[in-house]
Amino acid sequence: MIPYRPSAAGAVLAIIALALTAAPATAAPAQAVPREVVQAATVEPPPEVLDAMRRDLGLTREQVITRLGNEEQARRLQPKLRAKLKDRYAGSWVNQEGSLVVATTDAAAATAVTAAGAQAKVVARSLATLTSIKGALDTTAGQGALDAAAGKGAGRKVPVWFVDERANTVVVQALDTAAGEAFVAASGVDRAAVRIETITERPVTFQNLRGGDAYYISGGTRCSIGFPVTQGGTQGFVTAGHCGTPGLTTSGSGGQSQGTFQGSSFPGDDYSWVAVNSQWIARPAVNPYGTEMVPVFGSAEAPVGSAVCRSGSTTHWHCGTIQERNTSVTYSQGTIFQVVRTNVCAEPGDSGGPFISGYQAQGVTSGGSGNCSAGGTTFFQPVNEILNAYGLTLSTVSTQCAGHPNHHFNELTAHQGSFGNLIPDAGIYPPNGFASAGAGTHTACMDGSGTARMRLSLQKYTCCGPFGTPIWVEVATTGTGTTLKSLTTSQPAGTYRWVVSVSDSIVVPTTPIGEYYFLGTTSPA
Repeated sequence: MIPYRPSAAGAVLAIIALALTAAPATAAPAQAVPREVVQAATVEPPPEVLDAMRRDLGLTREQVITRLGNEEQARRLQPKLRAKLKDRYAGSWVNQEGSLVVATTDAAAATAVTAAGAQAKVVARSLATLTSIKGALDTTAGQGALDAAAGKGAGRKVPVWFVDERANTVVVQALDTAAGEAFVAASGVDRAAVRIETITERPVTFQNLRGGDAYYISGGTRCSIGFPVTQGGTQGFVTAGHCGTPGLTTSGSGGQSQGTFQGSSFPGDDYSWVAVNSQWIARPAVNPYGTEMVPVFGSAEAPVGSAVCRSGSTTHWHCGTIQERNTSVTYSQGTIFQVVRTNVCAEPGDSGGPFISGYQAQGVTSGGSGNCSAGGTTFFQPVNEILNAYGLTLSTVSTQCAGHPNHHFNELTAHQGSFGNLIPDAGIYPPNGFASAGAGTHTACMDGSGTARMRLSLQKYTCCGPFGTPIWVEVATTGTGTTLKSLTTSQPAGTYRWVVSVSDSIVVPTTPIGEYYFLGTTSPA
């Protein structure tokens, strides 16, 4: 028998919960805009859009309607003016009322801009010039020239740069002025065209710790996260002892710094735990490499013969049964005692990954024999022993919604929209709907830390739109405002689906992107 030695080959990247935030704006006093633009702003927006813009932008209902109408006119007018100005075009934006402002390097062209219904601004540099400067900075960063000019690691001090069309310049945001100056100098661009700003924080992505995701030890070998845990105010995860020793560092997908091994025992035992930095959040979930997460409710020990499943970064999700407890197994490095033998397959890189029975954590993958093509035997180290050894607390789901036959556990995600916005995604369960053969009562319950901003709805399938596109009609909803959502509705026979959504039309600081929610549902057969 040999332990699973992780390998970097075939690594599966961990999923990033990205939240993009944007600072809310404060409305300025209304200003005169072209008459035809204001008259176009007569369409009532959806309630969710209206409410979110009133709340987050500090606008009145009338200002929201006017602004959306003006922005629609701006979207139509902007490409026409850009095409007309050609190399004299220097950028465009909308003001707080949504009216279009177009910059040009030609004072004579300003009259044509104004006549078309936009506001004109005459500037020194064309957008093509600014874009070229920004491109030179991109090239410098990609080639590592900044580190060469300002010393190793200097590139990390310049996290952001962009074209500021309103100011007709390129902005470099750096942690200190010297690093910003070195970056600009290394690129060889016109220093007068660049504004250097100092910032005190670095943009980071916040990543979820989930059982089964890959992690890398000291930048080399790969193992799998077992179960997220906490020790006091410190977050981390348990994993296999043979994956690392105290002091070794770990990284996540893309090489992002993650944590440090705090304790490890191997051989004799095969367990360890890693404390992570503030960019990582311990989630009570196992990644089954599907569309949803598996929640962790606790760590009650399952009897021999129980079904058990395992997640790992090499072979992902596999199941089998517990064959024997209190097993001793000898690897080339020595003997491991009191592990659990299973007929679940595993392969190198799956080491440290979670074993779970139902919603109860069982242990972390140690080693075994065979593979997931021909089958094999795998041993796991019981998780409760690890928790007791290091004084750790297992991250678990606490929910009031578990008393339903159907469970869904997932995180709120978003996708890239127009103008660089992130648009929240709806959670749909099940994706293709479920059939209810007769009339009856549908009930659902949803909770989670971010659910005050979410809605829970039941939709009914009706056929069909153009080209056979299915149409789903909302028949019941909870609205927003409370953390715990309950929905009960009587409906006729048909095909239905549950939908989790948020009131925000784009991602703003309070949108709960990355937050997990638990949904329990009961419906007629």
